[in-house]
Amino acid sequence: DALSKRLKIPVFLGPSMETELISTEFSELTLEPAVQLLAPAVYIDYEINTGSGELPRPLGIFFYAANQGEPPVTAVVRGTTQSLLIEGDTEEGIEPETEEEKKKQEEQPLRVNFQNNFLSVKSRKQPLALVLLKIGEHLGIPVDVQYQPAEVVDLELNKMPVEDAIRRLSPSVQMFVRADLTRSERRLLRLVLAEPAKTAQPGF
Repeated sequence: DALSKRLKIPVFLGPSMETELISTEFSELTLEPAVQLLAPAVYIDYEINTGSGELPRPLGIFFYAANQGEPPVTAVVRGTTQSLLIEGDTEEGIEPETEEEKKKQEEQPLRVNFQNNFLSVKSRKQPLALVLLKIGEHLGIPVDVQYQPAEVVDLELNKMPVEDAIRRLSPSVQMFVRADLTRSERRLLRLVLAEPAKTAQPGF
């Protein structure tokens, strides 16, 4: 409770952690190393505005026991809408067998590939909203398109970390990311394409 008030963000305790007594002392530590001293498993959900140049903004911290599993993905990162991508090509994901099929696939104006936590995007003058929806489809995460900018994406990114790739796409995107401090892993929870004036998540 004291930590929540000091940081001005919600702090959640797993059921078995509510009765744990913690005795520790530290100073001059940044947020992530500090909170790792307080529980066996720690997660932080962040909001990142790609165009702001600001540091990621923590939205909530979870202190869990080692064997408790991960907190719900919507515990603090909630969205009111989710946009869907509807396409006619049902062959995606199938490896091309002939040279002709391979060439046809390479000529597609938008190609997205996600493997081993690395994202590849090849976009030739495609709408930003469409590119984000395609990325969301491959990552299995919700994408909230709140407006349709005139912005088009004309670039090629090859096997980049997801957050870096999204930053390269546009300064108009909000990323919601979960950091699993125990395993030193980060993963994208949600993408939002919001109007420039609406940079904060509703409710915060």
